[in-house]
Amino acid sequence: MIFQTLFECMDFTGWLLFSFFLLLVVDVVKNWRPHSFPPGPWAVPFLGNIFTGVDYKTMEKLSAEYGPVLSLRRGSERMVFISGYNMVKEALVNQLNSFVDRPIVPLFHVVFKGIGIALSNGYLWKKQRKFANTHLRYFGEGQKSLENYIQVENNFLCEAFKEEQGRPFNPHFTLTNAVSNIISSVIFGHRFEYSNRSFRKVLELDNNAVLLAGSPRTQLYDVFPGLMKHLPGPHQTVHANYREIMNFLKEEVEKHKEEWNPDDPRDFIDVYLAEMEKKKEDPQAGFNMETLLVCILDLIEAGTETAATTLRWALVYMMNYPEIQEKVQSEIDQVIGQSRQPTLADRPSMPFTDAVIHETQRFGNILPLGFPKMASKDTTLGGYFIPKGTAISTILASVLFDKSKWATPDVFNPEHFLDSHGQFRRREAFLPFSTGKRVCLGEPLAKMELFLFFTSLLQHFTFSPLPGEMPSLEGVEGFTNSPAKFRMLAVPR
Repeated sequence: MIFQTLFECMDFTGWLLFSFFLLLVVDVVKNWRPHSFPPGPWAVPFLGNIFTGVDYKTMEKLSAEYGPVLSLRRGSERMVFISGYNMVKEALVNQLNSFVDRPIVPLFHVVFKGIGIALSNGYLWKKQRKFANTHLRYFGEGQKSLENYIQVENNFLCEAFKEEQGRPFNPHFTLTNAVSNIISSVIFGHRFEYSNRSFRKVLELDNNAVLLAGSPRTQLYDVFPGLMKHLPGPHQTVHANYREIMNFLKEEVEKHKEEWNPDDPRDFIDVYLAEMEKKKEDPQAGFNMETLLVCILDLIEAGTETAATTLRWALVYMMNYPEIQEKVQSEIDQVIGQSRQPTLADRPSMPFTDAVIHETQRFGNILPLGFPKMASKDTTLGGYFIPKGTAISTILASVLFDKSKWATPDVFNPEHFLDSHGQFRRREAFLPFSTGKRVCLGEPLAKMELFLFFTSLLQHFTFSPLPGEMPSLEGVEGFTNSPAKFRMLAVPR
C-alpha cells in the first residue's frame, strides 16, 4: 500500500532518479570485485577505470600500491596487469599453458577478426603459426637466405644515407622501408624501392595506426565499441588506415594469383595458395583468402615495427652517447674493417656491439605493456584467483627496468650485458619480445636485422645531432614506445 502510494506520487524526474539508482545498484552488484580477485583502484560506476591511464609509468605507480598482480575495470570488463620479472615469469613460463589465448580486442578485431597469427586462438592459431614458422625457416635455411636479404638491403640503405650528402634528414621511413623489405622479400618475393610511394604510404599508415592505438581516446573504443563505432575519433582513423593497407595487400595477392605456378613457389604467398588447395578438407585450419591477408599483415607488422623502432632508438642513443658510438666503431674496425660487410659470424667476436644492441632494446622499451593475453583456464597467480576468459597484460617495461635485476635500470648502460672480462652475457630479465608460447614470431629475424643493420650503419657513418637539436631520450608512447621525431647528420667515415 505504501509503495503503491509512493509510485503514484512520483513524477517524471522521480522516475528518472529511481531508474538511475536502480541501474547504479545493478552495476555495483554485477561488478563487485571478489575478495580472491586481484586488487585495484576504485572504479567509477558504469565507466570503470577509464580515467586511469593505461601507460607503463601509471602502471608502475599502481603496482607499487597494489602489488605485482592488480586489476582495472574498463566498462564492465576486468583486466589483470602483471608486473616484475618474477611474476611475469611465473605467468608466462612456469604456468606455460595458463595464459596462451588472446582476448577479443574490439579496436583490432574489426581488422584482424580473430584469424591470422597474432590474434587467433586454438586450432586455427596453432596451424597458422606453425605454417608461418616452417616457411620462415625454409626460406632462411641455416639463416643464410635471410642474412643475404639483409646484406643486400644494407647496400641500398647505406647508399640512401650517402645521398643525403651530410645534410640534416629524418631517417624514420628510410629505416622502416629497409627493415620492412626483408620480410617483404619473404612474403612478396621482392623488395620495394625507397621511392615507391604506394609502399611508403602503407608504412606511414601503419605507423600512424600503431601510434594512435595506444592513445586513451582510441582505447575508449574497446570499452564502448557499440557506441564508439558511430562517433568520430582516432579509432576511425585507425580503422581507415588498416582498410587502405588491406587494399594494398589484396592487390599484391591478386598479382600472385595471376602468375601462380604451384610447381615453382617463389615466396610466402605462393606456398600459402598451395596450402589452401591442400587444406580444403580442413576448414577449421583457416587456410583461405581472408586469413592469408591477415597473416600477411601480421608478418609485416611483426617483421617491421619493433626492429625499425629499435634501430631509430639506436641512432638516438649513439648521438646522445658519442663515446659509446666511438667504442662500437673501434670494435667494428678491429673485427670487420672497411673492406667487407658484417656477417652474423662476426657477432661472437663483437661483445660490446652486441651489448649496445641489447641495451638499446632494453632501454628503448619498445612494447611497454606487451600484447594482451587471456586466461585459458581458471588459474591462481600471486595468491589471486583469475577466472578463465580474463584478459591480462604482462608489463614488459617492469621487467626491463626491474630494480632487482639491473644494476642501473634507469640509465643507458651496455655494461648490463657484459661480464667482468668484457664478454657478452645473457640476462634472464631481457624479455623485449615477451616469452612463453606467445613469444613474438619475428624475434629471430629481428635479432639478425638489428645486428647487421646497426653494425653496417656504424661501419660506414658517424651519427651526430644538429646544433641545438639533440634527439630526446623521452619516448612517444602509442601502442609502442618510439623516439620523438628527430633529424640527424650521417657523416661518411
